[in-house]
Amino acid sequence: MTVEKNPIVIGSDHAAFDLKENIKNYLQQRGYEIEDVGTHSTESVHYPEYGRKVASRVADGQFKQGILMCGTGLGMSMVANKFPGVRAALCNNLFAAAMSRRHNNANILVMGGRVIGVDLAHEIVQIFLRTEFEGGRHQLRLDQFDRLP
Repeated sequence: MTVEKNPIVIGSDHAAFDLKENIKNYLQQRGYEIEDVGTHSTESVHYPEYGRKVASRVADGQFKQGILMCGTGLGMSMVANKFPGVRAALCNNLFAAAMSRRHNNANILVMGGRVIGVDLAHEIVQIFLRTEFEGGRHQLRLDQFDRLP
C-alpha cells in the first residue's frame, strides 16, 4: 500500500527544538513537505504560541496532520486540543502512536523532547503517519466526542 505524503505542519518550544529539527530533516529526507512554524532556536519561548500555530492550521484545514513537541508534550497537548476538530495525541511510545490513529483518528502527534530519544521519535512518527483510522465503532465514538460541549 502506498502512503500519501500530505504536507505536515510542525512546531516546538525551546525544550524540544533539537528534536523538532531532527524530525523535520528526517521527514524531508523521506519526501514530506514540512512547514516549520518555529521556534527556531533554543532560546526560551512560551509554548502556547507554537501550539496555536500548528493547531490552528490543522483546525482550519490548511494541513491534515501536524506534529508538536515540548519538554514533556503535556503543554502542547493541552493547547492543541482546545481547537475545534483537533485531536492531538501525546505519544511517547509506539503503541500509543498506533492506537491514536486506529481508534481516535488523531491529527496532531505530540511528543516530549525531554522524554524520548531520537530513534524512538523516528519510529513514533513513522507509525503515526502510516497508520490508518479504522472507522466503524470508533467513528461513532468520535461523533459522540465531537458533540461534547
